[in-house]
Amino acid sequence: MRIWSVGELCHAVADALNARFNPVSVRGEISGFSRAASGHCYFSLKDAAGQLRCAMFKRAAGLVDFTPRDGALVEVRGRLGVYEPRGDLQLIVESMRQEGAGALFEEFLRRKARLQDEGLFDAQRKRALPALPRTIGVVTSLGAAAWHDVVTALRRRLPHVRVVLAPASVQGSGAPAQLVQALESLYRRVADAGASTRTADGPGQAPLAPDVILLVRGGGSMEDLWAFNDETLARTLVRSPVPVVCGVGHETDFTIADFVADLRAPTPTAAAELVAPPREVWLGALEQLQERLQDAVMRRVDAQAQRLDRAAARMGRPSNLVAGQRVALVSCARRLRLATRTVLQRHERERLELAAHLPTARQRALEQIRQRLERNALRLGLLDPSLVLQRGYAWITDAQGRAVTDPAQTRIGDPVRATVAKGSMDLRVLARVAEQE
Repeated sequence: MRIWSVGELCHAVADALNARFNPVSVRGEISGFSRAASGHCYFSLKDAAGQLRCAMFKRAAGLVDFTPRDGALVEVRGRLGVYEPRGDLQLIVESMRQEGAGALFEEFLRRKARLQDEGLFDAQRKRALPALPRTIGVVTSLGAAAWHDVVTALRRRLPHVRVVLAPASVQGSGAPAQLVQALESLYRRVADAGASTRTADGPGQAPLAPDVILLVRGGGSMEDLWAFNDETLARTLVRSPVPVVCGVGHETDFTIADFVADLRAPTPTAAAELVAPPREVWLGALEQLQERLQDAVMRRVDAQAQRLDRAAARMGRPSNLVAGQRVALVSCARRLRLATRTVLQRHERERLELAAHLPTARQRALEQIRQRLERNALRLGLLDPSLVLQRGYAWITDAQGRAVTDPAQTRIGDPVRATVAKGSMDLRVLARVAEQE
């Protein structure tokens, strides 16, 4: 069983909560509301069954269009997590409204719950990103700032990587269909590249197929990001033949695409950085591998050189080897004689000790046997019937010599014999008296 450190366990719980629940909407009654000098607000949401600590930072608090107070019934949207310094469960509130508002968000929650029940969010189906992608596919609007951010980050970190743009609208009623079409075009590139690899007769230019796909867009309101909550888009993302990173909106924005993708990035720039480790990291790793390889080769060469020197020495002076073996043989013979003498001496000591203790042990054993015989003779004597007869008792038998223990065994006038300590007497039954119960 793994033993966690406290910090690691808190961090793992926070990650699990983020993957399983967020974003989350909670309804409850405000309790203990306070606003710090920084503008951040702290309170608890409670109902009859429980209570949850909440924090609402200044930016989110400035968007609330009413004055929160204790006892107010509200609906909040935010991210469930762990405040790791204390290990407390808390909700980071991103929006608050009085109970009854937000039909669009309600629809988002219904879709999220339905797709989650179908298993589209399961962690088991999420794939790891390629360590060093050769081609990166990007789905976004050609004129969007997200496209510029992604290209800038990739040029800075991995300038040699190839980028394939599949343009699509990222906002409006037609955006979901265009996003699906753009993804399908990249999927076809991957399929064509696989078919080309299987049927190629010789080296050639392989189709420009992505190893990973970035689905990105800048921030906005829930209405602006609604295209990324489309159910058809979610199912298309699930069918992706390569890992998908979703970087839509800002860090606090969550969409259905975030939960379906193999990995969520807080921003488009972060999405590009996740799939493109800095070039310096790979160059440093290559240098370390080169040094390790050189060290391994030199160690191998040195070891073989020493082995060759030892073999040459043995081949040049075979008499040295013979002399060494002769010395080892003499040493073994000396050790064998010493070990034999030691064993014989130990056996002789054991024999003398046994001879010295044998008379005493034999006498002790005979005494124990004599005492045991005397005790058994005494017990046997106590069972002698004649001792009972000497106390005045008689042994009554009928004419056939059978012991009479019950008057009902005889009849009036039957002959019986009474045996006493000094002899026996022939008697006749004159009367019978049964034992009184």
